[in-house]
Amino acid sequence: MKKTHLLLIVILLVLVGVLLSLMNDVSSYEAFNSEKAKSGFEVHVIGTLVKGKPIYYEPEKNANYFTFFMKDSDGGERKVIYNQPKPQDFERSEKIVVVGMMNNNAFEASQILMKCPSKYVEEPKINS
Repeated sequence: MKKTHLLLIVILLVLVGVLLSLMNDVSSYEAFNSEKAKSGFEVHVIGTLVKGKPIYYEPEKNANYFTFFMKDSDGGERKVIYNQPKPQDFERSEKIVVVGMMNNNAFEASQILMKCPSKYVEEPKINS
C-alpha cells in the first residue's frame, strides 16, 4: 500500500472514533422515571414547577444551593437540587427544562432552562 492510502485510512479511523465518542455524550429528553435517567446518564427533563411544594433558596447561608419540586411531562414528581444561584423570575416560568441526572430519589441539575411567559399576550377586544 502507498503511504497516502495508509494516511487516509488512519484519518478515517480517527474521524469514526471521534463521531462515536460524540454520539455517547448526546443527552435526550426523558422523564424522571425513565431507565436512562435512573442509569446515571445526563438527561433533559421538561416539566413545570409544583407550586404547592416548598422552594428553598437562602443566599445568606449558601448562595449556590437551590431546591424545588418539579412535575415532568409524564406526571412524575421529583425534588430538583441545583448547586447554583436561583435563576431570576424562576417562579414565573411556564415550563422548565432541567439538565442533569438522578441521584437516589432526587434529580441533581447541572443546568436550568426556563420558558418565561410571553409579554405579548393579545388582550381581549371590547366591542362597543
